[in-house]
Amino acid sequence: MRTADTRAKVRDNYRPSRDEILRYIAENPDRAGKRDIAKAFALRGEDRIWLKDVLRDLQDEGLLTKERKRLARVGALPHVAVLDIFGRDADGVLLAHPTEVIGNGEPPVIAIRVSRGGNGPTPGIGDRVLAKTFPTDDPAGPAYTGRVMKIFEKRTDAVLGVFRVLKDGTFRIEPVERRQPELVVDKEFQNGAKNGDLVEVEPARASRYGLPRAKVLAVLGSLTSEKAVSMIAIHAHDIPHIFPADVIAQAEAVKPATLAGREDWRELPLLTIDPADAKDHDDAVFAMPDTDEKNAGGVIVTVAIADVAAYVRYGTALDREALKRGNSVYFPDRVVPMLPERISNDLCSLREGQDRPAIAVRMTFSADGHKLRHSFHRVMMKSAAKLAYQQAQAAIDGAPDDTTGPILDTVLKPLWDAYAILKRGRDTRQPLELDLPERKILLKQDGTVDKVVVPERLDAHKLIEEFMIQANVAAAETLEAKRQALVYRIHDAPSLAKQESLREFLQTLGLSLARGAQMLPNQFNGILARVRGADNEGLVNEVVLRSQSQAEYSPANIGHFGLNLKRYAHFTSPIRRYADLIVHRGLIAALGLGPGGLTQDEAERLEEVSALISATERRAMAAERDTVDRLIAAFLAERIDDRFGARISGVTKSGLFVQLPQYGADGFIPVSTLGGDYYIYDETARSLFGERTGKGYQLADRVEVRLIEVAPMAGAMRFEMLTEPKPLPGSKRSFHKAKGRARASQSRPGSRGRRR
Repeated sequence: MRTADTRAKVRDNYRPSRDEILRYIAENPDRAGKRDIAKAFALRGEDRIWLKDVLRDLQDEGLLTKERKRLARVGALPHVAVLDIFGRDADGVLLAHPTEVIGNGEPPVIAIRVSRGGNGPTPGIGDRVLAKTFPTDDPAGPAYTGRVMKIFEKRTDAVLGVFRVLKDGTFRIEPVERRQPELVVDKEFQNGAKNGDLVEVEPARASRYGLPRAKVLAVLGSLTSEKAVSMIAIHAHDIPHIFPADVIAQAEAVKPATLAGREDWRELPLLTIDPADAKDHDDAVFAMPDTDEKNAGGVIVTVAIADVAAYVRYGTALDREALKRGNSVYFPDRVVPMLPERISNDLCSLREGQDRPAIAVRMTFSADGHKLRHSFHRVMMKSAAKLAYQQAQAAIDGAPDDTTGPILDTVLKPLWDAYAILKRGRDTRQPLELDLPERKILLKQDGTVDKVVVPERLDAHKLIEEFMIQANVAAAETLEAKRQALVYRIHDAPSLAKQESLREFLQTLGLSLARGAQMLPNQFNGILARVRGADNEGLVNEVVLRSQSQAEYSPANIGHFGLNLKRYAHFTSPIRRYADLIVHRGLIAALGLGPGGLTQDEAERLEEVSALISATERRAMAAERDTVDRLIAAFLAERIDDRFGARISGVTKSGLFVQLPQYGADGFIPVSTLGGDYYIYDETARSLFGERTGKGYQLADRVEVRLIEVAPMAGAMRFEMLTEPKPLPGSKRSFHKAKGRARASQSRPGSRGRRR
């Protein structure tokens, strides 16, 4: 650490050099905000303004990036990261790589520090750990050291595959990962596996000749059964899916909550609106006009959320398992829940006509959609109705049924009237409005794909979404006002590098994006509005999406860029997200709402917990995506040589990724199969173009392709391009410009080029 040394060196009228600032940020990742840097170098008054300008210049030059409120060297590890321990150095020190890719090139090496007193966790080779990382000054050694905060479940060198019996009686392992090789299994290492079983195998050292060999360690299930494809993702991504016996026992022993210490809201006609196939219901809504003459035209909106904190207490077996899972995982054929069914589908599910504990927020809005005030309550409620989105929408559109008819005027219409008012506030706020339809896979009884649909986006969906957003904002505001520790849902603005890349791309389409460090969502919305209905609408939406940062959880607030909100926390889904459970506990503690509040010990661990649940969220997203890819690949495996309309979804030096809009499935076209021209990758224009003709293909182009090869278990498909390349304006100019940049870089003394 350099803080004390730096302060000792400062003197009157002293301004640190750029290198000193960069060195301080690298060595003090946990104290790298603007105020921290100014304090470390004793900068005051005009010197602080000078520092702000220097830091902005360093960001513009791509040397610094902003993470939450802290600055960091570009490509640097996060201060809290998930690591995989892969070996030891000559002195026996454990070495690790980050689990997630950081930038380009080789992943950094982290030397793991182990507590000498034996107080902290003691990891070993093969472990996955959560650690605080610190950069080192040793150019010959690891780039970072890491202090372990938590050890995840033990990892092994085993891989997954499908056991296949060939016609000649030999055994093979069909890979379930795209880059995994096929393996041979000798009879003595079959371990009871049968044709079509999903197995865990240990690869042997590859021989010089033939396919590598392996032995079966465990049979995980048969792929002839239902839900087999999601089982691959569950095991491949190490998703906990079997509740330990003590967790089940604790869940079964829980007694239903009583009215003691709660407000009685059972007469209030709150109702749930969810997907038709939803099994648990964790939010209910109600709205009514505000009768206060001072708020003419205003409304009062109530959102009630299942009180999971009443049953899941910090430090219990239930709580530890929920934190390990982080969130529920949703596959087309099953759900892997965060909490046992006794909790998620029974005691905490806001079932119609049954008493259920809840934490509710009552919010008052003016006629223009501005929130005037809100209050939180711990209540006992009774849902008046369980509705599906389509059912509620049909009632509003003039087709009520036996359930919605009696409550149409008294409950449903006031909800829609309130939504119209909240929408005015949303329109004023102008969150990012991307138009990227989501697809849903419908399965047959045997677990195979029946069809892929794009569900209609109804006002009923938008109503619930906006009500939940406002409840989440109210939770964050209350906890901040009470100075209660919490986990924010944060979403950073696009990095300056991504802004510049997007700006260059838009210029190729004749569109401009204003420069400036403080981007706002409405600037992107303006671009999207200009291309609405145009041929390149899908292209621009896709590229704007890729320019955005990834949302995550953090105890430090930077706001939510996409929603254009200064503070935001997840409060509305505690059955399926651990972050929401933390927020519930925070509200209980801050407002004195009874037992089950956030403890001091839990509050002190929020940085660790935030990193963990951010990682489990990304794990779930990857597993869900892989499962969809495998299901669609298996569905299309019988259609080799068929032609499909497609859209180019990715452009790389090695080829084109294409998506079949009808199915949402992705495949690859190698650049070597595109034709007789030599194709050049234009990163700015997201295109491949021929050096000789200037014709080529660009991101989001609509093309026709032929399916050539399918690997169903790996979810991989290879296509052949049938559409002729089109002229790409400026493609030759881009090529010569790129060559000129390369020559200039090579001629510069001591230059090695800039890694992009």
